[in-house]
Amino acid sequence: MDVRLTEEQEMIKRTARDFADNELAPFAQDWDEQSIFPEETIKKLHEVGLLTIGIPGEYGGPGLDHLSQALVIEEIARGDAGVATTMVATTLLGPDPVLIAGTDEQKKWWYGLQNEGVLGAFALTEPGAGSDAGGLSTRCVRDGNDYIINGTKQFITNGDYAGLFTVFATVDKKLRNKGICVFMVDRNTPGVSIGPEERKMGIRSSNTTQVIFEDVRVPADNLLGKEGQGWRICMETLDLSRAIVAAMATGVAQAAFESSVKYSKERVQFGKPICSFQAVQFMLADMAMHVETARLLYQKACCLQDQHLPHTAIASLAKCWAADAAMKVATDAVQVYGGYGYTKDYPVEKYFRDAKIMQIFEGTAQVQRLVIAGDILRD
Repeated sequence: MDVRLTEEQEMIKRTARDFADNELAPFAQDWDEQSIFPEETIKKLHEVGLLTIGIPGEYGGPGLDHLSQALVIEEIARGDAGVATTMVATTLLGPDPVLIAGTDEQKKWWYGLQNEGVLGAFALTEPGAGSDAGGLSTRCVRDGNDYIINGTKQFITNGDYAGLFTVFATVDKKLRNKGICVFMVDRNTPGVSIGPEERKMGIRSSNTTQVIFEDVRVPADNLLGKEGQGWRICMETLDLSRAIVAAMATGVAQAAFESSVKYSKERVQFGKPICSFQAVQFMLADMAMHVETARLLYQKACCLQDQHLPHTAIASLAKCWAADAAMKVATDAVQVYGGYGYTKDYPVEKYFRDAKIMQIFEGTAQVQRLVIAGDILRD
């Protein structure tokens, strides 16, 4: 693997970093404290071309490779993990089933709206089906040229703001994985409603709600792939998104690390900066090792994706390590700050809260370990 970035990758990484430094980091703490969804900032993301990074070139997007997409996400998450979550749901996770299984006409419809600034969402999780995605209860019943969808989705990023959903439902719950289908659903379809917003520990600038489907009539033409192929499409989507979540986690860890280094040089105890004490130096060194390893792992996963090589196990490894690393680095960052790190006057307590979700969504740390162990033992 060539660890050097291309000139184009360096350029888009700088664009994302500049946006994070100027449009996200200065406001992230206020958004967090007030649980504000920064609509105007999301519009700016679209204006500078960062909200469409997942759209292929033939459908009006930049046609970026997976590594370039991940580089952008890391930088945005470094500025604010909540905005990065909103961005991922719109331009990568939500549309990935369309990318994987959509026809040309389906892609033109979805990406056309996304190019106009319409937000997207990925509707898989349910109140009774999280890690056990095969146990979902949302039903889809064929009725002439339509399907009728009934069910409730839980923890849906962008639920209140998305205009487009990829929705997973089953023709028969008893079939489990073999009965799952996935549909493109317009938010304005009669019967689609939004539940109350979740009050979250972290990523509080992102919007998370229930999405409820009551006799929602969707054209059969909006079915992605064929009946029963939804599980495969879902798994391929998660294979792609796990490297992206690893990039998000790396961004949070990088922010916590940078903040710790800066503070350790400024904070004076016993007559000298605390960075002069070996105990603090060792913590900073450990942080650096965790961040750099996380970055290398997600980049390796993305490189394999771009070469169309098997990447399921390495994507899980990257996601699991990077999420744990973010939690470890953020925890140590609070320790470096001492008592001040426990207050909302400094950013590290936010990094600590934001990091935790990285171990939960897109497959928990425990699920990732199952995937990794399965790959180790398969032969």
